[in-house]
Amino acid sequence: MPELTTSQGLLLLTAVLAYLLGSIPFGILVTKVMGLGDLRQIGSGNIGATNVLRTGNKRAALLTLLLDGAKGAVAVLIAGWLLAEDAAQLAGLAAFLGHLFPVWLKFKGGKGVATFLGVLLALDWQVGLAVCATWFVAALLSRISSIAALIAAAMTGLWILVLTDGQLLLLSLVLTILIYVRHAENLKRIKAGTEPRIGAKKAPEAEV
Repeated sequence: MPELTTSQGLLLLTAVLAYLLGSIPFGILVTKVMGLGDLRQIGSGNIGATNVLRTGNKRAALLTLLLDGAKGAVAVLIAGWLLAEDAAQLAGLAAFLGHLFPVWLKFKGGKGVATFLGVLLALDWQVGLAVCATWFVAALLSRISSIAALIAAAMTGLWILVLTDGQLLLLSLVLTILIYVRHAENLKRIKAGTEPRIGAKKAPEAEV
């Protein structure tokens, strides 16, 4: 973990603002603006890009994916620019928690994959690209989004050790654990062999 150089007051303010940014439900906003209905009443009801794709609108799904990733990245970049590395990592964690547990939706949020990737890309672009590539290869081989997400998250710590000085390791472990917790139902379906493949319109897969 990085050296703590930012004051406690500024760290607290950073956490609150990053959480609020991360809690913006872009999936719901995008589908509403584009006249696609209430996302919470579609498919799995999840607020991520995978469920937006179930509306049949690929543009809306891509926009949601980018915005969910961007809110994590923006929180990290602003905190790092204005303060220091400790604030940047805290901002990444808080934005991620905001997406998972948004106050506006009674703490029922997404599964965090896009925001997870955005945070990593902003903290260290090499690690972020390596994790994105891991997800892509795993998705090609398995054709199951949740498996790709879980493999990519599990490999994050290894990529950090290979590509960096290890300061991101603790944060990556916390984020990875949260990814697995949010994918508990997916893990059950994977074990049962009932997890749908990418492109399936029934049952929730790994929401991003």
